[in-house]
Amino acid sequence: MHDSKLFITDDGSHSLYSKKYGVSYHSKYGALEETQHVFINAAFRFKAVIQQNISILEIGFGTGLNTFVTFFEAKKRNLVIKYTAVEAYPISVQQAEQLNYSDLIESEENTDLFLKLHQEPWDIPFQLNDQFVIEKVLKKFEEIDYKNQFDIIYFDAFAPNAQPELWNDEMLAKMFEALLPEGILVTYCAKGEVKRSLKRVGFIIEALPGPTGKREMTRAMKIVNP
Repeated sequence: MHDSKLFITDDGSHSLYSKKYGVSYHSKYGALEETQHVFINAAFRFKAVIQQNISILEIGFGTGLNTFVTFFEAKKRNLVIKYTAVEAYPISVQQAEQLNYSDLIESEENTDLFLKLHQEPWDIPFQLNDQFVIEKVLKKFEEIDYKNQFDIIYFDAFAPNAQPELWNDEMLAKMFEALLPEGILVTYCAKGEVKRSLKRVGFIIEALPGPTGKREMTRAMKIVNP
């Protein structure tokens, strides 16, 4: 998305502000902190306790930060990951080169690895290492049609006030269908209507403490009755 502007969040990590939608890609209080709190702590570590093989669907590849941090978490724990990231409006490699995430996470392979996430072609799976395979899928979120495939969904779409069509019953029902039984969806969003919608399509929801600047976030689990 070429209408975005780079800015520094409160924890020193970069984010982008979308002029088109009038929202930022991450919390202004800390992009890295938000990723760690919402997606890694509440979802990835939650599943990593009980599983060695984890399949992840990310709704909103965006800057690649969630993928990048997940890779290092998985490597540290020696987990096998199949990662699918959906994005309709990718940022450019030139924009990715300006982001400082590689400087904030200590590893010799960081810069090359982060840029590889953005340089590799879309719609073709590629390996970040022997145990981490990712496919970036270039399509609108509304067009996905996965069934019983994922252990985790990182639901990181722009906020409901910016893109309400991504938070309605129809869209969240697609998320429910995409998950395996006992799969979880996490999102930074804790709006009452979103939580009610998640319940309507079948999720059991849990309100968790939010990252800095947010009182709550949401974790939703797919429980299928026998």
